[in-house]
Parts: sequence; structure tokens; C-alpha cells
Amino acid sequence: MESSVGAHRKGCRSGPPGLEEESRPPGLSPLALVILLSLLSRFHRLPEPAHVCWDETHFGKMGSYYINRTFFFDVHPPLGKMLIALSGYLSGYNGSFPFQRPGDNYGTHNYVGMRGFCAFLGSSLAPFAYLTVLELSGSVPAALLTAAIIIFDTGCITLSQYILLDPILLFFIMGAVLSMVKFNSCSERPFTHIWWCWLLLTGVNLAGALGVKFVGLFVVLLVGLNTLNDLWKILGDMSLTLVTVGKHFLARALGLIVLPLLIYAALFAIHFAVLNRSGPGDGFFSSAFQSRLVGNNLHNASMPEYLAYGSVITLKNLRTASGYLHSHWHLYPEGVGARQQQVTTYSHKDLNNQWILKKHDTNNEPGAPVEFVKSGDLIRLEHKVTAQNLHSHKREAPLTRKHLQVTAYGMNGTGDSNDFWRIDVVGSKEGSCIKVLRSKIRLTHLATGCLLGSSGKPLPKWGWEQGEVTCSPYPKETPNTLWNVEDHVNPKLPNISLAVLKPTFLEILIESHIVMIRANSGLKPKENEVTSKPWHWPINYQGLRFSGVNNTDYRVYLLGNPVIWWLNLGCIGIYLLMAFVSAVSLQRGIEMADEAKGRCQVLIRGGGLVMLGWFLHYCPFFVMGRVLYFHHYFPAMLFSSMLTGITCDVLLQTCSSILTPSSARSLYLGGMSALILFILYSFYLFHPLSYGMVGPLTPDPSSPMAGLRWMESWDF
Repeated sequence: MESSVGAHRKGCRSGPPGLEEESRPPGLSPLALVILLSLLSRFHRLPEPAHVCWDETHFGKMGSYYINRTFFFDVHPPLGKMLIALSGYLSGYNGSFPFQRPGDNYGTHNYVGMRGFCAFLGSSLAPFAYLTVLELSGSVPAALLTAAIIIFDTGCITLSQYILLDPILLFFIMGAVLSMVKFNSCSERPFTHIWWCWLLLTGVNLAGALGVKFVGLFVVLLVGLNTLNDLWKILGDMSLTLVTVGKHFLARALGLIVLPLLIYAALFAIHFAVLNRSGPGDGFFSSAFQSRLVGNNLHNASMPEYLAYGSVITLKNLRTASGYLHSHWHLYPEGVGARQQQVTTYSHKDLNNQWILKKHDTNNEPGAPVEFVKSGDLIRLEHKVTAQNLHSHKREAPLTRKHLQVTAYGMNGTGDSNDFWRIDVVGSKEGSCIKVLRSKIRLTHLATGCLLGSSGKPLPKWGWEQGEVTCSPYPKETPNTLWNVEDHVNPKLPNISLAVLKPTFLEILIESHIVMIRANSGLKPKENEVTSKPWHWPINYQGLRFSGVNNTDYRVYLLGNPVIWWLNLGCIGIYLLMAFVSAVSLQRGIEMADEAKGRCQVLIRGGGLVMLGWFLHYCPFFVMGRVLYFHHYFPAMLFSSMLTGITCDVLLQTCSSILTPSSARSLYLGGMSALILFILYSFYLFHPLSYGMVGPLTPDPSSPMAGLRWMESWDF
């Protein structure tokens, strides 16, 4: 069976015209040179600057949390931060640096180990790309050109030198692509040791990419499409028995689905086991989740299991990081609905979060027997501190138009019919009891039919910037309109240990993903933050400031080497034209030499694979609603760099094929050498962006970047 990426091409030239013999099986020297240059470029001036740069404030801090076993929340899966923490721990960092803001000096804290780990993984990108292009094209010069593009790109260097998730993500993405291509090359030797090795390595790298960031799904999709293509060919191979076809399907299911899922789940199991102490991430998760954490007030706590009338409770909104139902003595200001007592959400534990659960039409008598609250009951919630009832009416909410205002109203528990609410347990039958921590409840206002919820919007200063509570007229069930009971006090009821209500691993795994996905999709730009649009990225329209602003600062600026990025962009267009001509020529059966057919196969199969990788890692960002940054393009940039190596190689071979052998050799080697020298010279011009600038700013003629601000949008 022929490989889907043409690793076993027939008649495909593997190097410059006239040099077939020299470039057949490549030796170790080119790869050794690539590895050496990659390491040198990434480790050069690694400790500088000796202060926190850009997102080191986030991921360095998260590494500290792991070392201290303090629970935190992040929108990304845990593998990248766990590896950063492990590298810091092994290199002597004790987790005590606060990582409060960019520019904070590291002092005596050992930060180089974490930077060095990221730089090492960043150093692997060029060798991985070299081996991938070599496998796809069979050409050492194409592989060397690809490696040179990645080694001497200022953006790739900058991303690799700091405590960030990006070099870790890129390592696993490129590892998955290389493993996939190597696995394809073993297609004629199925079920051998090397075949199994590359298959399982592909699965491991897929789990790694997805375990660092959710954008790892794009390389999962790439491998999935490649696998479907292979299986379709296997299914059509009539020389194989159905048993053999079934074995192929099963092997890929085990290696590319089951194994990655098991590894991915294991990463979260380690994450939850290590982060077992209460920390800044508690409030993002449910009360049941928080009961697992040592130091949280719910850990090893005891309280009555089921709600009863007369209980004092707190209600936590299930919206991510929303907080507790809260009220205080302050009134809504003039012009904001009715001038009644404010009801908000508040993210901290407070006496003003406490509410007394009462029947809707009577007060609870002290000597009355215990009566449990049931799903479907009509209730009244009296604020314990101010003795006013939770209330809504047909007045507009302060911030969310078309929603109704929620207030606290009445005197000593006496109010009106707008204080009545129907309590329902989601997913349970009417009449079922309501359990602390675990029951998801919905409160429906009896008079208007609206649902009590949290909009997530912060109120102005008159509301102490606490969260807006509204009554939503839309019956759609969302986390905004769902609540759970966290604290529960009732001296008439026996207490149980909350340990029996702790969620299972599967439940906390699902909850953590729901919280991550909601938070990720809701990310908005911070004040004065430099964001970008996807169309900016391939043209290198705008970079990111990593460090420094003034001429006395150590300035680092994330920007791709413009010569490389514009070459990559041009080669995408050239490739599409060449691939179209090649596909039409092959489909029409146009006569051509075996060498020309081989070049067409390289373009369509090898180039097509990396072109698909570029498309999958770039185009989905156009439909994303979350805030986007320049560094999101770098996975796609690696694929475009590999495409450039393949495209330039085939283009030069095609141009050389019309010349005599000696002239062809000169044209091919001259063209490749010129490209690499051009890349080297551009790196010489722009390398201060990565390795740091001190002194005069760009407009000054004595600045190292004088005259190199080729686009007005470059802010270095």
C-alpha cells in the first residue's frame, strides 16, 4: 500500500538535478548542524532580562502554585504548567517568587531553569521540521531551508526563551506531525515494531498538544483526516482480508483515540492530586468541588444534607466565577428601577450572603416540626442581616435591558406577593428533596415567571462593583440562572460529613472542562492590551511588546523576521498555483518525465499535507469569538515554513530541469544558497528584537533598529 504522503514515491527526485547520488540517504551532519544552531540561537542570552516578561507573570506564577500545591484556575489544560513547575522544581526554584507584574526583578530566585526548559523544547522545532520535510520531499536542501527559516526567525526565538506555554505546545504539535509522517512511511511494513512505535508516539504527542492548550485539537484533526485517508485506501485494497482491515482500524483506534484519551485523563488526575490546597481558583468551581480542597471552609465540614424550612443558607451561582447571592443595607440610586435594597452577587464569604428559607405565606414557628423543602414548593427568602425579602417586579434591571430588577423588600420579613419564588431542582422530579452542594436549583418568580440569575456584569461604584443580579424573562436554562446551596445551618437537623458528597473524578473532570471552555470563550481584552485580528498575522502586521518601553529599559519585542514571513506568505500563493497545475497535468495524463511526476507527487502529497496543517491551524481563528493575539499564529507559521521549503525546492528543480546538468546544478544550489544567505542577513538585521535592545529608540540614527521599522504598525 502506498503511503498517503508519498514517503515511498516512485521516480521522485530527492535533491538538486545532477546530485541524486549525493543526497539519497542523508547523513548525520546536516541534522547535527541544525540541532547545534537551534540550541545556540535559543540559549543565547537566555537569562536576560532578569525580570518578569509578558505572560511569565501568569505561567511562572502557576508553576509556583504547583510547587506549593495551591489550587488555581486557568483556561488551558494543565500539562504545560505542570512541566514548567517540574522544570523549576528540578532546577532549584522553591515556588516563592510572586510573579506579580511584568518588570519585577527575579533577584536571587532561580528562574533560568524554567526558561531553559522552554528554550530546549523550542530548540526541537527546527530538527522536527527538518526531519518532517526530509520525509515528505526526500530532499536535504528543502529540509535545510525549512530548518533555517525556523532557526533564524526572530519570533520563534522570542517565544522559545521565556516561561510560556507556546514552546511546549509547538513541541507536541511538531512531534505529532513528525510521528504521523514517519508512521505513514512505514505503511508497507504494518504491525512491525517500528510501525507500532510511530503510531503510539503520534498518540502520545496528540495527548501532549491537547494537554497544553485546546488549540491542540487542530493537530488532532490533521492526524484524524490523514488517518481516515489511509484507512480508506486500506479498505479499497482487495489484496487484504477483512480481518487484516479490521486490525488496521483497531490499531489506529487504540493508538490515536484510546491512548491519547487515557493520557489526557491521567494528566488531570495528577493535576487534581497535586493541587489539593485551597487557593485563588476555588471560586470558579462548584461548592462540591471546593469541598475537596484542604483549607477551604467546606473541607471536612458537616451540615444537614437536605433543606428544611427555617434553614439559614447561602446560594452560589453556577456561572463561572459569579459568586454568592448577596444583599446589604445600601439602596439602588435614584433613576435605577425602584429605590429598594440592592441584591448582588459577591465572590467572597460574608454574613450578607445568608438567607433564611421560609414558606411563601407563613413564618416558621420556633416549635413547629421539621418540614423539608421539596422541588416545586413556593418559598420566600428573607435576608438574615436586614430582614428583607428577595423581591422582583416589573422594573428594568440596572444594566441588562429586558431583564427585571431584583431587590430586597419589606420590613422584618413582611412584604408582598412579589416576594414569592418557586424552587425547582434541575433533573429531579417534583416533590424531591433538595440536597446541599449537589442539587442544581432554579428560582422562578411567581408573579412574573422570570428566573433569578446573575448577568456577570459588574455594577458601578454605587453597587460596590459587585455582580448584577437580574430576573430573566427567558426560560432557557443556563449557568446564569442555576444555583446551588453551599452553606446550610439548621439546629433541628442532624449534620453529615460533606466528604460523602464529594464529586467523583469523572464529575470534576467534566466540570473543569465546562468551566475552562466557558472562561476561554469569554476572554476579553484588558485595558491598553495589544490584540490583533487573524488577517494581521501572516503579513506580520503587528508584534507584541515583551519587555521595556523607554530607552533605559531592556526592550524585547515579539515580531517575526519580516523577510521570512513575507517569503512564507508568497510561497503559499506559489504553492497553490503549482499544485493546481500539477494536479491538472496528472489528471489529464500529460506526458512528462518520471522526475517531473515525482515532483508533482511531492507537491500534491507532501506539500498538500503541510498546506492542510496550515489551513487547520489558521482559518478557525476567523470564527472565534474570544480575544486573539499575534502569538496564536505560530503553529500555522511552522506549517507555512515547511511548505516554503518544499515549494522552493520543487520550483528550483523545475526551473533547473530545462537546463544542462551543470547549469542545472549551479542554478539549484545558487538559488538555495541565496535564499539561506538572505535569511541569515535578515536575521542579522532584526536579531535585537529577540535578544534585547538597550539605549536609543528606533527614530534615533544610533539605535540598533534605526531604519528597520518598515511598517508603521511595528511598535518597537
